[in-house]
Amino acid sequence: MNSESKVSQKADASFTMDDFAKALETHDYQFQKGQVVHGKVFQIDHDGAYVDIGGKSSAFIPREEASLRTVTDLEEVLPLNERLEFLIIRDMDAEGQVTLSRRQLEIRHIWDKLAEMSENSKSVDVWVTGLNKGGVTVDVQGVRGFIPRSHLVERDNLEALKGKVLTVGFLEVDLNNKKLILSQRLATRSANLSELQVGQLVSGKITGIKPFGVFVDLNGTGALLHIKQVTQKFIDNLEKVFQVGQSIKAVILDVDEGKGRVALSTKVLENFPGEILENMTDIMESAEARAEKNRKKLEE
Repeated sequence: MNSESKVSQKADASFTMDDFAKALETHDYQFQKGQVVHGKVFQIDHDGAYVDIGGKSSAFIPREEASLRTVTDLEEVLPLNERLEFLIIRDMDAEGQVTLSRRQLEIRHIWDKLAEMSENSKSVDVWVTGLNKGGVTVDVQGVRGFIPRSHLVERDNLEALKGKVLTVGFLEVDLNNKKLILSQRLATRSANLSELQVGQLVSGKITGIKPFGVFVDLNGTGALLHIKQVTQKFIDNLEKVFQVGQSIKAVILDVDEGKGRVALSTKVLENFPGEILENMTDIMESAEARAEKNRKKLEE
């Protein structure tokens, strides 16, 4: 046997089981609170289940953390020897055991889904669970949310809303601070926007007049009739033409669902420049026929 083999054999012989155990102890298992891990349930008892996540000690998931819903049989939601995803909710104890949760992981996934829906301007159905002076509390797929009174369609009788399902949009989704602020009015406006089309004749009420244009309420959806879209003739003062509270008809020029904006035009209803300044009543009464004539002209 050559000298190299003797050295190798001596080295192998000197690495005992104690050394192996010490090597395991020094292995860096970085299991920390907030970390998502995978593991297999290998034992279930009355209080919870033990999970192998590859650490020095088994992990434990308490019964109340097994699922977002109420569970009678743990094995239904924690099948034995099946690879599952868990969230660490408590750091290692003295024995190196961490505490896990499936319930809080489900909640985190719901928050992620709600944030994505918010980014895409989607709406969601919620269940009204309580109320206070500021608005109502709601359940959103297991997550608690809040709708301010100013963002409710029905603001005068909050008691009547308890137990009802409302369709809402998102104002704020903050997972870190567990803050979910919603708006029923926003969802109503979005629903109305989805029904509007460019070229469509709509009716509304003037809610405000500014130097640059007229604000119009289209059954809960705000729209703008810009001063340049009022008439084909130059106009310098919109208050000479319109009044707040006045009902008007106009054609939709543009719908921006992302920003919740609608642009209107009345000048496309004119048969000659300045007609709306001279005969507003006739234009409003024959608006349907004028809008159809304009639509056909655009198609030619």
